[in-house]
Amino acid sequence: MSNINQLLVQAEAAHNAADWSSLIQYLQQLILGGDSEDPEIVKNREYLLKLTLSILEMGDFQQRWEITKVLIHFGNIAIPPLIEILEDEDAEEELRWYAARTLGEFKHPEVIASIVELLKNDEDEELKAIAATALGQMGTVAIASLTELLLNENTRLLAVRSLCCIRQPETITPLLSVVQDPQPAIRAAAIEALSSFHDERVPPVLLKALDDTAATVRRAAVLGLGFRPDLHQALDLVTRLQPKLYDFNLDVCCAAAVTLSRIGSDDAAKYLFDLLISPQIQITLQLETIRALSWMGTLSSLEYLQTALNQSTSETVWQEIVTVLGRVQEPQLTTPAAEILLQILRLHHPATEIASIKSTIALSLGQLGQMQAIEPLISLLGDSNASVRLHAIAALKNLNRETTYQQLQQLANNDAITPDLKQGIAIALAEW
Repeated sequence: MSNINQLLVQAEAAHNAADWSSLIQYLQQLILGGDSEDPEIVKNREYLLKLTLSILEMGDFQQRWEITKVLIHFGNIAIPPLIEILEDEDAEEELRWYAARTLGEFKHPEVIASIVELLKNDEDEELKAIAATALGQMGTVAIASLTELLLNENTRLLAVRSLCCIRQPETITPLLSVVQDPQPAIRAAAIEALSSFHDERVPPVLLKALDDTAATVRRAAVLGLGFRPDLHQALDLVTRLQPKLYDFNLDVCCAAAVTLSRIGSDDAAKYLFDLLISPQIQITLQLETIRALSWMGTLSSLEYLQTALNQSTSETVWQEIVTVLGRVQEPQLTTPAAEILLQILRLHHPATEIASIKSTIALSLGQLGQMQAIEPLISLLGDSNASVRLHAIAALKNLNRETTYQQLQQLANNDAITPDLKQGIAIALAEW
């Protein structure tokens, strides 16, 4: 008996015994293996499909997940039985879910028609959402059907979400047709999808949406404009976005901070700084603004962070600023960032009275890798807080290991240093 005939017999036996795990393995070998076009397999293809569908109907969640990968390889003969499952309102919900998901892999007119019909008539919202995603995965072949669904108020939102999954220019025109829809969710989804296209029709729509009555739409427009920093001068984006830093909705404010950081101009940095030090700012937005300034990656944005650090009395703000300074990666900015942190230590800024912040300063100095931090970090080895000492050791290891080790050895023999520092250096040397 050939290997293929043996697998066919084993598959039938596993099916009769309801041994779904073994059946999956046999079907994977037969359908996904290199011999899938063998005459014996081709002759038994309809029967093998029947076995595969039995797992989809009877298996557990994981088994169904695995068998869908096999189903796809049967090609168009798998479409009719899957459509039958999808359209069976009495079938188990999870089974219909898998049928919809699998059908999404077939770019076939019959599948599109079936899914469109389900979206129009079925009442199961979760299944409709899965079907809409499946339709979106089919790409450009489904655009005409989805455009038709836009005309129906009951299917419009699902159609827009499906179009969002198709990142092709052909979706721009149908999406533009719903940017003023009465439903905010539809407007927001359309704006978000349109934002990914560099098309001259899109920026005017985004600018208009900045003043939408719905916060979700304003936020989508603000973030969308962040993908077009190339237009910031032509459209005066910084001036247009600045008021959104003070929007009634906090999510819109945070989005505006992120978008201005992407634009990255000096004016944008100044607006972010003004927001950061404004007395009424919420702490969530304050932290987002600190991160936005650090992402800008300019010397002026670092200087604004330093000024904010010196003016603020908030421990949370201090903590966030010393954290983001350690994440600076631009080669020309690592030295200025390290200098700000070293100045905090030199001038005994109130933040240095807090052990957690002092530990973060040590960590950030280690991340920046600047050699001028060696001596200040060594002095932290004498700190009364164990966490500060451990962070200082970790930071020193990130610097030039040989140079640091030599300095530690020299200091270990220096009787002029304090006992605490001497002990801290001994621990550091033991860690090396």
